[in-house]
Amino acid sequence: MQRMSSRVFACLLASDEGALSSAQLAERLRVSPAAISGAVRYLSQVRMVSREREPGSRRERYRVHHDVWFEAITSRDTLLHRWTATLRTGVDAVGADSAAGRRIEESLEFLDFVAEEMNGLRERWLKQRAEREAEREAERSGPGGPG
Repeated sequence: MQRMSSRVFACLLASDEGALSSAQLAERLRVSPAAISGAVRYLSQVRMVSREREPGSRRERYRVHHDVWFEAITSRDTLLHRWTATLRTGVDAVGADSAAGRRIEESLEFLDFVAEEMNGLRERWLKQRAEREAEREAERSGPGGPG
């Protein structure tokens, strides 16, 4: 990720609301609106931020997604599947018994391993997140919390 995109992302992530207008970003980062425009275009393309209209206004603001890291990492599944499909074709093309075929096959096995591990990580994270949210909710509604 380029430096300006990183700065914009960090600024959004650190904001209380998780959303800022282009003008707010430019002011906070002390950069031009053009720099913000390029950064949010990239961040939108990689689905790390989304554009939304400010209520009652024509101005747009940019919001960091609630589960941005989860989405950023798990959305790579499609890419992994494309890579593995290409590698399978490569093994077939050069032959599994050739040196090139063995190298390609090892790459394929590694990516299959990564995909499987990602599935396990995804499941464990969703379970852990649900448990943490339930704990927080219990703390809020328990003794001393709002009721």
